[in-house]
Amino acid sequence: MRRLPLIIGGIITAALVTAAILSRFWTPMDPAAINIPLRLKGPGPGGLLGADQFGRDELSMIMAGAWTSLSIAFSAVAIGGTVGTVLGTMAAARRGVAEAAIMRVNDIVFAFPPVLSALLLAAVLGGGPVTTITAIALFMVPVFARVSRGATLQVWARDYILAARMAGKTGTRITLEHVLPNIATQIIVQVAIQTGLAILTEAGLSFLGLGVAPPTPSWGRMLADAQTYLATAPHLVLAPGLAIAISVLGLNLLGDGLGRLTDPREAS
Repeated sequence: MRRLPLIIGGIITAALVTAAILSRFWTPMDPAAINIPLRLKGPGPGGLLGADQFGRDELSMIMAGAWTSLSIAFSAVAIGGTVGTVLGTMAAARRGVAEAAIMRVNDIVFAFPPVLSALLLAAVLGGGPVTTITAIALFMVPVFARVSRGATLQVWARDYILAARMAGKTGTRITLEHVLPNIATQIIVQVAIQTGLAILTEAGLSFLGLGVAPPTPSWGRMLADAQTYLATAPHLVLAPGLAIAISVLGLNLLGDGLGRLTDPREAS
């Protein structure tokens, strides 16, 4: 039972990634193809999830939207995670004034939610995937900085770190050779969890019109477009809404499962 969240999360995440990659080569129909006779058609043999207000196939748009969400989420987490991990390990290694300065700046950045950051950036850069990735990445930096700093402080208290310092190794070398390999598991767990949060944030930003521009499919914009037809075509809301919910759930279960698997208290 301890591995159940990991198994379920892994299956959901694998299905999500598979659908996203598959959409780059094949979808049941062209997700941007307009077919007015099929407008607002419900789920059926001609379309497993029905069609939207322009007659576009919902299943094809969901598959293509998976690529949009994952590409933006992975890019944002990769950038924010890398910068945050570097800052967190640096703060723990340097301590003193450098640590206080880094963490206080991170606290200030953390005070601005990604939606607000995106609104501020959109006023300067305009909306689009670059603005979305930048806003989410900025929010991720303090998250990874806090996690990596806490994990690094625990590693620096170990005897083998003292032995490395006595051997004359520099702080940078100790961080690269001893600290990063020992905190990699915690970082990977955070990557899984924060990717789920990034997908949810991307959907929210696209819902507000700050994400990718049409005709590129996006789950958030699909929800925004569907709210007008909630009474007459509820399938337009259910498909992208469930896609977002299941994707976030799967990634959170994956992160939780990885955390349980590597936690010595859980193993005992």
